[in-house]
Amino acid sequence: MTKKPFSGFPTRAEVTPIPNLFFTTIMPQVDDIAELKTILHVFWLLSRRRGYPRFVTYGELLSDPILMSEIEKGTGSRDEMLNRALKLAVQRGTMLHLKLERDGETEDVYFVNTESGKKVMDRIQRGELALPGLIPRQGEPAEPMSPPGIFRLYEQNVGMLTPLIAEELQEAEKLYPADWIESAFREAVALNRRSWKYIARILERWAVEGKDDGKFGRDTKKKDESSKYVRGRYGHMVER
Repeated sequence: MTKKPFSGFPTRAEVTPIPNLFFTTIMPQVDDIAELKTILHVFWLLSRRRGYPRFVTYGELLSDPILMSEIEKGTGSRDEMLNRALKLAVQRGTMLHLKLERDGETEDVYFVNTESGKKVMDRIQRGELALPGLIPRQGEPAEPMSPPGIFRLYEQNVGMLTPLIAEELQEAEKLYPADWIESAFREAVALNRRSWKYIARILERWAVEGKDDGKFGRDTKKKDESSKYVRGRYGHMVER
């Protein structure tokens, strides 16, 4: 039986806030439909929550008829499909995962990977915050937090991404170490020079002259290694 086409969104429909960075950075990487549906469903669930902190549990998602009706369209059992989708989301850095206990049983808890979510996880693991009915597992190691990507650094400190800027950021991410990129953003913000052109010049200067840690440029033996940065996309901007 053919379903009727959707009639359209009403004028005053409720909306679910989703960070722009999800569309520019995360969604182009996601190739698993169950992962994508799960992430979007979690955003929707948390947008309807009130209070602090906002989180979802594995059991809650597994018993959600809306989500599971879509997850079950894939191959594998309900549990396998959901577990895989969440694992991919955590590995990608979209969501944060914490194992807690409820009545002696393990309960998997998930947060969206935001600064607030990281702080909540840290407070829970240090015993400063308790979730209703849930307690930290003894000796449970903290899962590593993913470092801030260059797209997130740009949107947080400069502004909205454009396709041209995104292409230049990807090029820079291949050329420079991640800690250099983060430091360059930090220096530009401290000087109130919030532009990618300025940040790129900082990176190029470090590549030619050497960063304050002595890497590249300051050691004549490293000259050939550092020159690869100058020959890149931004080489024409470097003063020689």
